[in-house]
Amino acid sequence: MNVLIVYAHPEPESFNGSLKELAVDTLTGEGHQVQVSDLYAIKWKAVLDDDDFTDRMNTEIFNPIMEQVNAVEKGAIPHDINIEMDKVIWADLIIFQFPIWWSNFPAILKGWVDRVFFNGFAFNLAEMKLYDNGPLKGKKAMLSFTTGAPRELYSAQGPHGEIEILINYFNHVLFEFVGMEALPYFGVFGHGDLSLEEREQKLDDYKEILKKLD
Repeated sequence: MNVLIVYAHPEPESFNGSLKELAVDTLTGEGHQVQVSDLYAIKWKAVLDDDDFTDRMNTEIFNPIMEQVNAVEKGAIPHDINIEMDKVIWADLIIFQFPIWWSNFPAILKGWVDRVFFNGFAFNLAEMKLYDNGPLKGKKAMLSFTTGAPRELYSAQGPHGEIEILINYFNHVLFEFVGMEALPYFGVFGHGDLSLEEREQKLDDYKEILKKLD
């Protein structure tokens, strides 16, 4: 199996970094092929803007959705985006590894989605290639994340609200929208308050999940 890990944390020695390295080592050890897009390391441009489109179909009004289709048809996709698209095409499974900040992806990861999941590539509005008919059908996706707050704060009674609502948003409106199958997530809640033994247990838990991926 080909696995792409899209990794979004600015500190390599973070717990997210440990989860990413564990995934690489475990999946490789199981015989899978692994690539990592380390977004901070490559200084990924997070903002979708008109600089991404050098051969515009409309130079007066910037419509990114239409310009994406135009860029795909003309083969005018920026080099950095094209590299990531090739990885998406190659991958059977995409794992997003990230910390939840402000109840969402870090901006750099959201920017990866904005710029890579082109209309005309990951979905196609004109041809209604969405959800069960999405262009990335047959691929799988998985969220692996950490939170600063403990699980009880991400509950229906907690101040942050039930995290399953957020997870469903990621899985359904992102992964399933483009045709991918969303696998169960792996989350480490309140990781900063965990003991060394508890952190090691979380790593062991994740390793067992990774070994069962097929």
